[in-house]
Amino acid sequence: MPSPLSKPLAPSWVNRFKEQSLERGRRYALENRVRIVEAGDSTITASCEGSGGNVYRQTIRLKESAKGALILLEAACSCPVRINCKHCAAVLLQVQETLAYPAAEKDAQLLEKLQAVLDNRSPKAPPQVLVDNVQPVPRLWLASIEFSAFEPRNGKMQRYIQHRAALSFSYLDEYVSGQRNTDVLIRQETQTLRIKRHTDVEQSYREQLRILGFKVATRQSKALPESAGELYEMVNDSAWLTFTLNDLPKLRTQGWELQIDEDFGFDLTAVDEWYATVEETPERDWFDLELGIIVNGERLSLLPILLNLMRSHIELFNPERLARRRDDELILVNLPNRPNSEFGPQQVALPYGRLKPVLATLGEFYLQEPGTTKLRLNSADALRLNPLQDMPLTWEGGEHIRGLAQRLRDIKDYTATAPEGLNATLRPYQLEGLSWMQSLRQLEVGGILADDMGLGKTLQTLAHILSEKNAGRLDRPCMVVMPTSLIPNWLDEASHFTPQLKVLALYGAGRKKHFERLADYDLILTTYALLPKDVERLAAQPLHVLILDEAQYIKNPTSKAAQAARELNARQRLCLSGTPLENHLGELWSLFHFLLPGWLGDVKSFNRDYRVPIEKRGSDVRLQHLNGRIKPFLLRRTKEQVATELPPKTEIIHWVELSDAQRDVYETMRLAMDKKVRDEITRKGVARSQIIILEALLKLRQVCCDLRLINDAPPPARGSTSGKLDSLMEMLEELFEEGRRVLLFSQFTSMLALIEDELKKRGVDYAILTGQTRDRRTPVKEFQSGKRQIFLISLKAGGVGLNLTEADTVIHYDPWWNPATENQATDRAYRIGQEKPVFVYKLIARGTVEEKIQLLQKEKSALAAGVLDGRVAGDWKLQSDDIEALFAPLPDKLEKR
Repeated sequence: MPSPLSKPLAPSWVNRFKEQSLERGRRYALENRVRIVEAGDSTITASCEGSGGNVYRQTIRLKESAKGALILLEAACSCPVRINCKHCAAVLLQVQETLAYPAAEKDAQLLEKLQAVLDNRSPKAPPQVLVDNVQPVPRLWLASIEFSAFEPRNGKMQRYIQHRAALSFSYLDEYVSGQRNTDVLIRQETQTLRIKRHTDVEQSYREQLRILGFKVATRQSKALPESAGELYEMVNDSAWLTFTLNDLPKLRTQGWELQIDEDFGFDLTAVDEWYATVEETPERDWFDLELGIIVNGERLSLLPILLNLMRSHIELFNPERLARRRDDELILVNLPNRPNSEFGPQQVALPYGRLKPVLATLGEFYLQEPGTTKLRLNSADALRLNPLQDMPLTWEGGEHIRGLAQRLRDIKDYTATAPEGLNATLRPYQLEGLSWMQSLRQLEVGGILADDMGLGKTLQTLAHILSEKNAGRLDRPCMVVMPTSLIPNWLDEASHFTPQLKVLALYGAGRKKHFERLADYDLILTTYALLPKDVERLAAQPLHVLILDEAQYIKNPTSKAAQAARELNARQRLCLSGTPLENHLGELWSLFHFLLPGWLGDVKSFNRDYRVPIEKRGSDVRLQHLNGRIKPFLLRRTKEQVATELPPKTEIIHWVELSDAQRDVYETMRLAMDKKVRDEITRKGVARSQIIILEALLKLRQVCCDLRLINDAPPPARGSTSGKLDSLMEMLEELFEEGRRVLLFSQFTSMLALIEDELKKRGVDYAILTGQTRDRRTPVKEFQSGKRQIFLISLKAGGVGLNLTEADTVIHYDPWWNPATENQATDRAYRIGQEKPVFVYKLIARGTVEEKIQLLQKEKSALAAGVLDGRVAGDWKLQSDDIEALFAPLPDKLEKR
């Protein structure tokens, strides 16, 4: 027959434990892991072997309830859970089994000692004493439960984790809850205490929980037993996390009793320390970086932890969403299982303020294989370490690479002196450019000098080469690759500013005779056209510095010139270009692919990470990230920033009207081209119809210039062939009367020929420069000396290598898509040394495709400004609406503007 103790014992304590703890405790009892050490009058001392071979000690106190049943007063354990754990459940289940079926003498003795508790019961009910001065102590019991439920949205079973808090109030170790104002009865040996509940105080504790973000739980949950108290929940995991980290410690100091189950989802482990370990190779071509945290004395790499985190929190892939997170906002992170972990995965809370620089350092490496603990980075990626420098990290190793990171960050703070023998006085910004190139050389990296046209990029580069020669480092020649038209300019400037340098112009039919003696020269000049032809011989000659002038010539990375330039062997590579970005960001990638291969990733990742977000979505965050990546390696100064002595430049749109004959042909051509373009787009789409679109627009632009540019256009039966040409002649007559000196640019050499004819009719002396001009110096000298009042220049031939400071007026006869090209042409006059105001006129035919081009120019300028100057980029992509506007009909009536 079962012992009389077994019946009153079990119901009195079973509600103290969660079902999971009872189940695991029953397993431990069946596996004989429990050992009863001592059974006193009302106390049981035992030990239980947990998982991993860990042995914990349990102390269980019993007392008799008011109804005479033996109840559990306290079940404490030495394990991390402390109370009401699975080990205590195992002990009580073992005791219950022992009392029911005593198998040995010691079990019978235990039964007798426990029975003695009941034997002391008084046959008469003790008197009741009313007590109204006992204050309630709030207890908050926190627990979580994981369960599966059907999700109608995807038709699958879904795993969920539910968190709950239970509030109860302790009156002399008796727990009550609920709003009912019932007294608390506590039986003692000689009396029964009737304790008055203080409902107003209890309500104040409920209000405190409400202020902290708790709300009454309306859904059922098995996270806690029904006897745990009044159930509460929070709106989301972030609220739970904030409460656990910030508010829970405060409740403890205020005297709240806190009971936290072992599987509570926000029972967090403290992070002791953050660390960064850098391992460098002897060659210093790459380094390994490990970022980690120390928890309970154990080092844990952050990389695998964060990779798992980012897979479950997709917003961490989005820099814009990450940037919106407050630095003090927290995210919960699971730590990986370790062999000696008794309670499974632990958790830590990491602040976004620390995660942001870490994620910025990880960059595109978040896709590495699981289990990776270190990043292998190229030495040029040292800049990734700078966001970590201000973090409270413990650094281990990597002194060289960290120093490189700091020097790249402070690269513009270095100041060099002008080399001895330089036949020029460098302006402050030019000295800054020299210092920057010298710093890059010391760090063994390259860069782009992107000063505006006319600020002296050639002079600064020659000063850099002369500095290397004076320092004895020029044991190999330097080489400059440039457009053919710039060879005379480089020869003149090298002869004037750095006569000490031995210069070879490697071009023309006789150039091959110099191939065997390239090492005898300090500076070799060659051209983009010849480079692919000579690359095999040139690649065999090691170079000290390789410079690409007008480096936008390699904006297409698959061009022969770009491929050949990358084959040359040089200690340092530099690019010179006032317009490193003309049309799209892919051109900038091509320049960096030459300077620092891999610095901006491969072309696919660059398009994904930068081009698409910036060009299509106007992402400021991605733009700033790109600016940060290229900042140390790109030096850009505008005239407005550095050339304060330069007079202001005034730009004027001069609107003109088409002649009647032009209007007729324009409309006829527009209708035909509109149909042709639409048919092509229908068949191939916009992206694959670019050639047809540009061909159609070219025809319309030629109509705007002069009907004679269209081969199949019939001679006009009435009126002029060009309203724009008529307007130009009127403008020139007035400008000549004012003594103005004019540069006139057109993309079409055939248009310049028509303008020549008109000037000849009027007896105006002019100079002209096109791609067919062999002697470029003579027309330049004639204009600069004042012999010619107007200089006709084709846009392609005059975009580089000219210094025409005698001009005070620039006229663009026809607009071009690329504002950078037009600006370069304008800069022939708007250069250092100019002493007069410069007026820039753009002749635009109203209501035509030329007016639409003006809008596209502004959008391209916004893109270039965003990348080069750090300003906001716009969405410049040519869309269907743009094509619709470009082929729009002429307005019925043109009004004067």
